[in-house]
Amino acid sequence: MTDANSLIDLRSDTVTRPTPAMLKAMADAPVGDDVYGDDPTVSRLQSVLAERTGKEAALFFPSGTQSNLAALMAHCGRGDEYIVGQIAHTYKYEGGGAAVLGSIQPQPIEHAEDGSLPLDKVRAAVKPHDFHFARTRLFTLENTTGGRVLPPSYVAEAAKLAREFGLGFHLDGARGWNAAVAGGVSIGEICAPFDSVSLCFSKGLGTPVGSALAGSRALVAEALRWRKMLGGGMRQSGFLAAACLHAMDHHFERLAEDHENAEALAKGLEGIEGMRLQGGGTNIRFFDVEPRHQAPLATHLKGDGIIASVGTRTRFVTHLDVSRAQVNRVIESVRRYFESAGRAEAAE
Repeated sequence: MTDANSLIDLRSDTVTRPTPAMLKAMADAPVGDDVYGDDPTVSRLQSVLAERTGKEAALFFPSGTQSNLAALMAHCGRGDEYIVGQIAHTYKYEGGGAAVLGSIQPQPIEHAEDGSLPLDKVRAAVKPHDFHFARTRLFTLENTTGGRVLPPSYVAEAAKLAREFGLGFHLDGARGWNAAVAGGVSIGEICAPFDSVSLCFSKGLGTPVGSALAGSRALVAEALRWRKMLGGGMRQSGFLAAACLHAMDHHFERLAEDHENAEALAKGLEGIEGMRLQGGGTNIRFFDVEPRHQAPLATHLKGDGIIASVGTRTRFVTHLDVSRAQVNRVIESVRRYFESAGRAEAAE
């Protein structure tokens, strides 16, 4: 799929292109009109995903943003509140949709170092049953967060807290597949503690489009209504669903390769003066780069055919279209930049 000399795009795992085998699966897919409920490939995807996640039902969406929003709106009514992390996508990176379109108030909590939300802070954030306050209805987590996998013991305690207060429990599992592979468990085990889970296919699994929401039949039926209202009804979407089915069967277990490549990249870059590892996990690593080097480094990398998010918190993401040979090429390019910059500074 890749060769050492092709363009290397480390901005995100969303940049992958469909493989020839995936394109063939898409071209061969039987389709119908999914708004009428008669696209057989979409129906099959939803059935397979429900089975693999251990939920009663699943619903296909164009994007993770819409899947998460429909889930929040299915759990919460106007004037209700959801507890969420300060850097969680459902709060920070999805346009404020819950508040703007759902009239749902977010109650953000500062993340712990491992990406979890401290349960003492969550407990304190749950509002009393009093008309002065928004009604706390939902507790949401994200797995992975910045590539970090939530510890299963923590998730179990979080689920217990949600039950204690009668809250719904939702997972933004955009990279839940990565969490499963990193933990050596099934996707069903990742999803089991939650009432609803949004899973993305267009990140680590490498499809061109698509996410899905899994949960109870009642919740998915409610989400279907919200999907229609949010403009998420698609017609011959079986072509896209076929890519998701192919990805689950052929791209899931290989995520371990992305994790290994990210680790190799981190180790190679950490030894370079000027690159300081700031964290991450699975297929994502963050580095601290001094401001004076950020723009020149990005320009240098681009000249070497490497695109990356270089900035205050530099991020590198490995994926389906990044090989180990290309990882080595990135390490060498960064090394050459800092060696050259060091010589220039010494000569001043």
